Amino acid sequence: MDFSDYIVYVDESGDHGLVNIDTQYPIFVLAFCIFKKSDYLKTVQDFQEFKFNHFGHDIVILHENEIRKDKGVFKILNNPEKKSGFIRELSDVVSQQEFSVISTTVKKDILKNSYRYDNNPYHIALKFCVEHLFNFLIASNQQKKIMHIVVEQRGKTEDRDLELEFSRICSNGNFKGMKANFKMVMANKQSNSTGLQLADLIARPIGLNCLRPEQENKSFEVIKEKMVNNKVFPDNKKPL
Repeated sequence: MDFSDYIVYVDESGDHGLVNIDTQYPIFVLAFCIFKKSDYLKTVQDFQEFKFNHFGHDIVILHENEIRKDKGVFKILNNPEKKSGFIRELSDVVSQQEFSVISTTVKKDILKNSYRYDNNPYHIALKFCVEHLFNFLIASNQQKKIMHIVVEQRGKTEDRDLELEFSRICSNGNFKGMKANFKMVMANKQSNSTGLQLADLIARPIGLNCLRPEQENKSFEVIKEKMVNNKVFPDNKKPL
């Protein structure tokens, strides 16, 4: 098979529901981490070494929410000095990796009140990210090859809906008159995928930068150097 030299790992920040919107975090972020496969092999090794150094094994899954709240295996970080060192070293590891980021941040509060069409934040974000990914592949002369997009399983119904929407986007999206050779791979939540963990680590900082751009955000400073597209939707408060 003529597989792409690249692979994509996807994660999100925030929920995509519009019924009860969290006023402290009224957004949904979808982040695509794009790796050249040869670079990804080094990333896996670097993350494994980081885990061995801090935990003595590589079974631990780096989850942004648990790290931030000192939950589970990360309860060892409840010492401020130790946590600061851990975060600093993790940021250094992320900074040293070669990958590109495409993201979409959906402002759910504005979307709910003004958008008259399909208002599923996940579907909207996925469409923008996939179409921008295709542009990235054209620039890399990879658009004719089979590209795998790895996402985390969320539940039987949600996964089925996502696969249907992904298929619809691949059939009807804006791909400049060409065929999109994307294949979605569903990964179990317990899979120890370095790519998915990295995508999880970067999604929330992107969202926080959108919400409070004036606030110090060291994690985003690392991420922005790797961003090729950072879409915010809707980008104004006018009726759509």
